[in-house]
Amino acid sequence: MQLQFAMDTLSTDAALALAAAAAPHVDILELGTPLIKSEGLAAITAIKKAHPDKIVFADLKTMDAGELEAEIAFTAGADLVTVLGSAGDSTIAGAVKAANKHGKGIVVDLIGVADKPARAREVVALGAQFVEMHAGLDEQAEEGFTFETLLAAGKAAGVPFSVAGGVSAASVASVQAAGARVAVAGSAIYSAEDVGAAAAQIRAAIN
Repeated sequence: MQLQFAMDTLSTDAALALAAAAAPHVDILELGTPLIKSEGLAAITAIKKAHPDKIVFADLKTMDAGELEAEIAFTAGADLVTVLGSAGDSTIAGAVKAANKHGKGIVVDLIGVADKPARAREVVALGAQFVEMHAGLDEQAEEGFTFETLLAAGKAAGVPFSVAGGVSAASVASVQAAGARVAVAGSAIYSAEDVGAAAAQIRAAIN
């Protein structure tokens, strides 16, 4: 199972510092949506230039113009780009077309999708490399949210998936046990006093 670091910061300089500290322990460097909105495509290029050996994940959360948005992100240096699962099939198919052109991949983020397993199967059939079982910061704060719900959805989908939304050193083993392809850790790493040590701790918990 791969470890993905979601860098939810607002400046390229901060992202570069986070990436430098965590890179020895992670496989995928994710530029969070707020970072890309704040700094633009140049942030993608900067991270890829600094870490050409890492998979660079641009969390665009595209909802329309799938082919166009994926195209510009791949051109900027992204290896994986997200499209929302609530987007139309034509949007996802367009993004996949751009990915195929560049030899890259599309990840479909299922945040806000009610029936995650069913939609997961649909979008993988459209060409998504994998899906992200994702609970956003707002959803995690809602009454009744449980991390186990995401794991259950991943198991039920029967397709390659990642899990994002509460992954930590304490929970990552359960993500692996659920069969996830990727565990996505954000605040458990970037909020730590020692970012590198936090990333190493999560890596060590992966069998």
